[in-house]
Amino acid sequence: MLKKIFYSMLLMGTVACTTVPITGRRQLSLVSSSEIQAMSNQAYRQVMDTSRVLNDNNAAMVKRVGGRIQRAVEQYMAQNNYSAQLQGFAWEFNLIQNKQINAWCMPGGKVAVYTGILPITQNETGLAVVMGHEIAHAIAKHGEERMSQAVAAQAGGSLAGAALGGRSGASSNVFANVFGIGSQLGMLRHGRSQESEADHLGLIFMAMAGYDPQQAVPFWERMAAQKGGAATPGFLSSHPSDETRIRDLQRLMPEALKYYKR
Repeated sequence: MLKKIFYSMLLMGTVACTTVPITGRRQLSLVSSSEIQAMSNQAYRQVMDTSRVLNDNNAAMVKRVGGRIQRAVEQYMAQNNYSAQLQGFAWEFNLIQNKQINAWCMPGGKVAVYTGILPITQNETGLAVVMGHEIAHAIAKHGEERMSQAVAAQAGGSLAGAALGGRSGASSNVFANVFGIGSQLGMLRHGRSQESEADHLGLIFMAMAGYDPQQAVPFWERMAAQKGGAATPGFLSSHPSDETRIRDLQRLMPEALKYYKR
């Protein structure tokens, strides 16, 4: 019965949707960003409290790259009437001592980079590739979209407001399932289409921040070489194939270069 109600809502066009900046894709939006951000902030603090958070030169580089991308994103969003989508963002950029090849950004702009990925990023521009990609997930509201899809699948969409309006057990369970809390994979679980969209937005965000987007291709080539027949790093678990990603980045490069100013 609940699913019938949800599909009726779809047919009548009453299900809420949002628009992803730059790509213009319409996405399902059944959940409150403020509620997800509150849960994200709590999860982020738990990770920070139980991890070795560094305060060295590499950590300063993480904060510098994050700050530059943040300012570029905020300027773009303001110029294109998307500032409302940044409501509640409380940006934070931290480097964690961990050998995993990983990085992530929670809804609301909470970013973590693991030291295990630094040998592959090699430099500040390589780091901008990674952080631009992860920040793109938050800007595109991929977490909210995945939770909306999960709520729709579980409750037909009609209970979205109630399930996520009071941080109930149901909302916490959906959040944990979508964001992979406690897993070795990392904090976020995105689909391949979302990963490709994050590649697109991330390429442009790093260019807006003054980082050469052309360096994204050699970074992903290094990442592909890193796998070398071994187990796929968690960072890449749901990403597009190496060949597809590099081909798509090359196709998008002329667009990204329009935003690039040294």
